[in-house]
Amino acid sequence: MNTRALASAKDILTIVVALCWFSQPAPAHAAPVQTVSGAIRNAETGEALIGATIIVRELKNTGATSNAYGFYSLTIPEGRYTLSARYVGFHPGIDSIILLDRSRRVDFRLTPDIIPFDEVVASGVHSERNVSSTDMGVKELDVRTVRFVSVLLGERDILKTVQLLPGIKSEGEGRTGNHARGGATDQNLVLLDEAPIYNTSHLLGFLSVFNSDAIKDVKVITGGIPAEYGGRLSSILDIRTMEGNTKEFGASGGIGLLASHAKIDGPIGKEGGSFLVSARRTYADLFFGLAKNPTIRATSIYFYDLNGKVNYRLGEDDRVYFSAYRGHDHFVYPDVLGFDWGNNLATLRWNHLFTDQLFLNASLIYSNYEYENSVGSGLSQFTVSSGIKDVNLKTDFQLFLSPENTVKFGLNAVHHTFTPGIAVPGPLADAGFVTSIPPRIGLEGAAYLSQETDIAEGLKVNYGVRLSFFDLVAPEGDLRKTYASLEPRLAVNVRLDETSALKASFTRMAQYLHLVSNSSPTNPIELWLPSSSKVSPQYAEQVSLGYFKNLAGDEFETSLEIYYKDMRNLLEPRSGAELMLNPAIESDLYVGRGWSYGTELLLKKSAGRLTGWIAYTLSRTREQFPQIDGGRAFPARQDRTHDLALVAVYDCSSRWRLSATWVFHTGDAATFPASYYMIDGRVIPFYAGHNTYRMPAYHRLDLSATLCFSERSSLNLSVYNAYNRANAFAIIFRASRTDPSKTEAVQLTLFPITPSLTYNFSL
Repeated sequence: MNTRALASAKDILTIVVALCWFSQPAPAHAAPVQTVSGAIRNAETGEALIGATIIVRELKNTGATSNAYGFYSLTIPEGRYTLSARYVGFHPGIDSIILLDRSRRVDFRLTPDIIPFDEVVASGVHSERNVSSTDMGVKELDVRTVRFVSVLLGERDILKTVQLLPGIKSEGEGRTGNHARGGATDQNLVLLDEAPIYNTSHLLGFLSVFNSDAIKDVKVITGGIPAEYGGRLSSILDIRTMEGNTKEFGASGGIGLLASHAKIDGPIGKEGGSFLVSARRTYADLFFGLAKNPTIRATSIYFYDLNGKVNYRLGEDDRVYFSAYRGHDHFVYPDVLGFDWGNNLATLRWNHLFTDQLFLNASLIYSNYEYENSVGSGLSQFTVSSGIKDVNLKTDFQLFLSPENTVKFGLNAVHHTFTPGIAVPGPLADAGFVTSIPPRIGLEGAAYLSQETDIAEGLKVNYGVRLSFFDLVAPEGDLRKTYASLEPRLAVNVRLDETSALKASFTRMAQYLHLVSNSSPTNPIELWLPSSSKVSPQYAEQVSLGYFKNLAGDEFETSLEIYYKDMRNLLEPRSGAELMLNPAIESDLYVGRGWSYGTELLLKKSAGRLTGWIAYTLSRTREQFPQIDGGRAFPARQDRTHDLALVAVYDCSSRWRLSATWVFHTGDAATFPASYYMIDGRVIPFYAGHNTYRMPAYHRLDLSATLCFSERSSLNLSVYNAYNRANAFAIIFRASRTDPSKTEAVQLTLFPITPSLTYNFSL
């Protein structure tokens, strides 16, 4: 590692630490200060409320926001005050306090508004935060919209709903991957209770791994990424699961055409803690047994997932959490191919309050992703597997110096085990044929420090730095390499008035892991690789500017953001490269660069009988590789000029909810043959250039109606692709059936108009 770079990094960190402690504005008052702190929770279930706001009525523009565990802290002058706790969808909580010569602990228990049934609790940040915070490119889901918007066959899907927000593009129908501001799918860091998920898809990509029964909070960041996050270039999807009811035992579930789900939760001791268990399984494979075709009868496809969580309060200042997830997918088409993949996650967390101002979360995290691909039949059948396993130890501190000054700092260390490939023969093949590539071991770590502070009236800044490193420990030899990266972060909010603000941000990110995959919809292969002496880390710098405006008493939120992102060391497999069981795969990879720029518009209505949003993105994404098209720049596969989503949820009455979603986007860039020629009787395709063609434009309308029989049961009728649009999943070329000397393009379509019915209940 470069000692000069480390010394420089040390100097910068020292400067930032000093700034954090000494840049706090001097108070205009001479009175001593005291601290009021506590937790904000749901009065009915005991769940911590993330992003709830505390307002001091007697002090203008003074308040705080609860963190990921519901904790808040306010340091204010001694005196008598009235605190108000607010959270969207809950009645405000009010408490009067007197701070004279000691700090106080004040907990709030907020009562939710009456909502017909409780399925998904997404983030409920107070709408005024849209213009008061330094957040840029941050998308959070509305609680009611997630509940009533169906995705496919009545299933609610967090990840599919996220794709309806500006700047986030679906990888395509039948896929759950995201493209955030022009980035590839592997450039998204997806966290479930802090554990990374390396494959987010179920059912060959038609649904995601996130069971809505267990989800409490969803946050997506595509610009102005804070220093506590790292390891990916394009976005952060931070998902937190429910903690369980600390008051009483309960159960809920749903029965649909595609899958069924169930959840149970309840207290541990007398409000000392709680537990939650949820499960989901599809039963599409059961219907295959009714088919007349023997091959279809032998086909097997299903998925399941399990979520579990336990938390317990050890004392006034300590709480521990343990959460786990297991998801598995299985698909077999007899004598042709088969896939198995799954994620196993576990997170052990400890919250500790050192003082009323210093909060710690320490986590031990395990993540294991395994992928298997079975090909062939009989004597030639074999299974190839790959995967990645992580063990991560991290600590995150929050120091609440004052309402205008918060410092975050922390450390983390990750032990990666990469399995490049293992081939095992089938039951009829030669049992002695076993081949594998030795695993690769990598160590990744980071230290970060950031501060958010008001440096003047109407001017708020969040700045910080992240120092990351990666060391490929094994295998030894010419692949061994150590990297270090300095990643500065900056976000600025200039408050124009009470309802509007200008924002700007700069982010530099480093990514040491790479996903190498093919684009085949029928035989997908994916392989995670570490950075090495032959594969450098990916880097990206992004600049964003935005205007944010709230209207009609914060009932409407509007925003306009523009961005430019530059990406380096992108990887692309050469044509015909063997991805699996290739000990020298690095030599089959092209290295290039990419850049993306665009404009994002959002109009969101979050109150009233009609809620929803309009999201539009105008963007371009280009890539450039010296070995492709003579080094000329070309559109990236995820390049889409236009991307539009309209989402509406309407409360007809206390029993009926209607929703509609319409999406439109430009077709993906694609490489098709420009012509064909004959050599020795063989038809050879000629390609004029990389990604010079476009798939047809995509658009679709989904409708949903929910009838609430009571607060504990409902029936949902949904229609996917309501006007039966034949959207292209893939286009293949084959000899014309009428004239074999010519070729014809054939469009493959996945879903016609698809109705579904789902019954949801709670006990």
